[in-house]
Amino acid sequence: MTKKATALAILELDCIPDILIDRTMWIARTFHYKIHLALFEPDSGAMFGGFSISSEADRLRKEILQTQTAIVEDYADKLRSEGIEVTSSVLRSRPLDDGVLEISDNLDLKLVIKASQNHTAAERSMLIDSDWQLMRMCPQPLWLVRSETMPENPVIVAAVDPSSADDKPAALDHEIVRTAKLVAEAANGELHLLHVYERMIGIGTAARRAINASKLPIDEIDARIKAEHGNALDALATDCKVDIDRAHQLPGHTHEIIPAFSRSVGSGLVVMGVLARWGLKRMIIGSTAERVIDRIASDILIVRLSDRQMYD
Repeated sequence: MTKKATALAILELDCIPDILIDRTMWIARTFHYKIHLALFEPDSGAMFGGFSISSEADRLRKEILQTQTAIVEDYADKLRSEGIEVTSSVLRSRPLDDGVLEISDNLDLKLVIKASQNHTAAERSMLIDSDWQLMRMCPQPLWLVRSETMPENPVIVAAVDPSSADDKPAALDHEIVRTAKLVAEAANGELHLLHVYERMIGIGTAARRAINASKLPIDEIDARIKAEHGNALDALATDCKVDIDRAHQLPGHTHEIIPAFSRSVGSGLVVMGVLARWGLKRMIIGSTAERVIDRIASDILIVRLSDRQMYD
């Protein structure tokens, strides 16, 4: 008998917990996963810091843990009642990504599932939200639950960029498409590739002075950019065995076009890729996924490359 893979579902009581449980149930059934359900309550972290102020504090800490354990077990029982194999725990590590890494060390995780709601301006500017922490650091694919329901035979959108950006390995696009195909096949869905490219629509005053006011062939350059990006997208689709008719190239800004395209096709899931960033770069919102997360109404699946894939 084949051993089932495990998905970790992160339960947050202030972040659509019932929708998270419903989506976790759908994922477990679709991919034949067993589930580890972990309750995470950021505000209770100070009670589990490993120090003791008084016997009263110890008593309160135990009562909180007992209550949290009962809560997560109640939600776990909802999954078990549907025939899903479930284990549960209370995540006491802070920040959240540290707790996920600890669980990863003990379980052979294939996926992390987390509910996601819109973020404040401060969270967007400083990357303090747990969604972004996980997007940057989670070694497994990260499924962010944003919609109330998953459509039957869902449309899966793979957001790719085969234009060979300086800091993005080509292997990331292949990983995005590979993952999106697996979801589409398991869910009996329809896969579409989307590539957004920037048009050359004009030049600045300084550039005009630099070329002595001579006119640049803007239309010609723009057509060349479109053709080059189109050829790269067709090559990616062909290499990944995706129907060319379902590979879409649209001009504009990625943070505007991806959400609009997702709405237009009624997508159930958008698959995107991120790169691991370290030091100061971790404090800067740089990736497409980080810019569009609050604009996409459907679920989002974030994939990263392993160290081996990054340097192959």
